[in-house]
Amino acid sequence: MSVHTQEETLPFETAIEKYDPVLGFEVHVELNTKTKMFSDAPNVFGDEPNTNVTPVDLGLPGVLPVVNKTAVEYSILIGLALNCKIAESCTFARKQYFYPDTPKNFQTSQYEDPIAYDGWLDVELEDGTVFRVEIERAHMEEDAGKLTHMGGAAGRIQGADFSLVDYNRAGVPLVEIVTKPIEGAGSRAPELAKAYVAAIREIVKNLGVSDAKMERGNVRCDANVSLRPYGQEKFGTRSETKNVNSLRAVERAVRFEIQRHAAVLESGEKIVQETRHWHEDTRSTTSGRPKSDADDYRYFPEPDLLPVVTTPEWIEELRSRLPEPPAERRKRLKTDWGYSDAEFRDVVNAGVMEAIEETIAAGASAQVARKWWMGEVARRAKEAEVDPVDTGVTPELIVELDRLVQAGKINDKLARQVLDGVLAGEGSPEEVIEKRGLAVVSDDGALLEAIDAALAAAPDVADKIRGGKIQAVGAIVGGVMKATRGQADAGRVRELILERLGVQG
Repeated sequence: MSVHTQEETLPFETAIEKYDPVLGFEVHVELNTKTKMFSDAPNVFGDEPNTNVTPVDLGLPGVLPVVNKTAVEYSILIGLALNCKIAESCTFARKQYFYPDTPKNFQTSQYEDPIAYDGWLDVELEDGTVFRVEIERAHMEEDAGKLTHMGGAAGRIQGADFSLVDYNRAGVPLVEIVTKPIEGAGSRAPELAKAYVAAIREIVKNLGVSDAKMERGNVRCDANVSLRPYGQEKFGTRSETKNVNSLRAVERAVRFEIQRHAAVLESGEKIVQETRHWHEDTRSTTSGRPKSDADDYRYFPEPDLLPVVTTPEWIEELRSRLPEPPAERRKRLKTDWGYSDAEFRDVVNAGVMEAIEETIAAGASAQVARKWWMGEVARRAKEAEVDPVDTGVTPELIVELDRLVQAGKINDKLARQVLDGVLAGEGSPEEVIEKRGLAVVSDDGALLEAIDAALAAAPDVADKIRGGKIQAVGAIVGGVMKATRGQADAGRVRELILERLGVQG
């Protein structure tokens, strides 16, 4: 558990009644190039620490960086997808700051000359409302290394005994997408925050330029929040919650900061311009460090890198590689899958559209994919307070479970028990069925024995069925299912009951 004192907040509704929120987002997208931004070190997630490192990544004396052309192309693709203008020429700069995960003591980034600028993105909210977010810039830079704090209770530097540094991530290509101030969201500000980051993630994954796994840090968001009294034009002092790495957390962090800012302002105190840290366990933020302005980073042009020069021909060639826009893709998928407007909207809002698409591609029908992701998987996600895609359920697992149901080896109820076993690490679905004895009882002899017992226990129900009340058969089916621990084929049981009673179904 994190050890900190949660600050005072106002109820969200009260805060919104009194103050107008202004938002801003800086979304960092790790590019999935084969090598790093300025060196030939492999860009691979999950390798042994400090194995994908070159002298360039460590900033050792005498080394010279070289720009990764693929990373530049991916950056231009992102800019085009965000309706940005692409610079004819852009330069890199050194952003000076001193942390153990930045071995050069500066980050190679872009300052005055971003690769892409002046764009926009239309973001659709849950009820279909479209909110246009203006994009100020999308610039290229490199990622820092990764610090792991050891000995503390919460994995944070506070209270840790020491920290370990992994430079595998140092130099990984990044695109930072910066919005202009977002006004007018009102009470929908938290929802807009979540929807915006989800839209960015969808775009970069659709482009194929990033793995876009937020749990790995491929996409992470710095969320800026400020409040001002209604009618005031001047923005309030902002706070910046750093490196939020899930859609749910982005929404909650913005909501909390609105409530915290409002409480501070109502108390007569002033907001401190600072970075904040998000704590998922308490759903709150804590103070980080005073927020630096651009002057504090002492930017100056990177002397070891030439400007990146684009041509109209190159940009148009890249534009021709843009995939189907997400809005058009959603419209096509809705038609292809045969979902109603309400069904498809629920799928999108649940964040499982891509999971359903992958499940269908793996062999499931559209209805089976929706049934699983919007039913059992969504239920588990709600209980665990995680996104459905983070439950451990995969498209391939759903396809395998459905195959077993269609083959008559298990039924839907048993399939859920099989899923329990797979997620518990008990093996494949076939192995779980064997270990737990979950196969459907298909022997008619065993079923007839259970049917006879159920009919004997409810002679009045049997008489009703013989008298023509066919719907009463459900009570006998239920008794048989109970006796077989849910391992009978309900359809076959119904057939046998009616045959036993000499009734036409």
